[in-house]
Amino acid sequence: MSFTNKVVLVTGGSSGIGASAAVHFAKEGADVAIVGRNVTKLDNVARECAQVGKKPLIIKADISKDEEANTIVQQTIDAFGKLDVLINNAAMNKSGSLLAGNLLESYDVVTATNLRAVILITSLAAPHLVETKGNIINVSSISGTMVPLPGLLTYGMGKASLNHFTRGIALELAPHGVRANLISPGPVLTDILENFDTQFTWDSFKAATALSRLGEPSEIAELMLFLASDKARSITGSNYVSDNGMLLLR
Repeated sequence: MSFTNKVVLVTGGSSGIGASAAVHFAKEGADVAIVGRNVTKLDNVARECAQVGKKPLIIKADISKDEEANTIVQQTIDAFGKLDVLINNAAMNKSGSLLAGNLLESYDVVTATNLRAVILITSLAAPHLVETKGNIINVSSISGTMVPLPGLLTYGMGKASLNHFTRGIALELAPHGVRANLISPGPVLTDILENFDTQFTWDSFKAATALSRLGEPSEIAELMLFLASDKARSITGSNYVSDNGMLLLR
């Protein structure tokens, strides 16, 4: 799958799934823009991309802040002149509960990154994607469809809303030749537990899957390559689950 002369924007590109996506698209010839908050990690990903393809554009931004999220698409257009693929991957979690009295705080913090920023960035990217007849890949989670796990209520709420948002924009953009799809991973072995406010461990996640294994970032990145390519030209509004059978057990 060649992405030569294609421009790909990846949020949450400093580690995990986003970093793997950046490297995979760079390897296939794409011009890539990676967004994240940690410059050191972004630089590391940029070096990996440069080893297999072109050096990416690094955009340091906290997308939970409108004033920073507002600049991401334009920086990409200024650097490359167009946008073909938008990958909304960045996500975070802050646990909260009804009885603890911090559920609303959790909701506001989590959805600022996991939902509001996606809507904002996608809104800014849409006119450019219409020009290129490009496509959007939103990284959701099986948390958006399953019974909420402890500490992940607002995370799951945000992902469920993201699923609905993606189906809605897929319908709106279809007449313009723009596709929008979802990927819903289960547990994927990244540094996410370092950044997530959760009680779970990798061992507990592994035990909760039918295949008794954790996903790898490269598996999700390869699925992104397919969905972003012409091989998936008939696919829009779909949700691709990659969870090692975790939903089968819940």
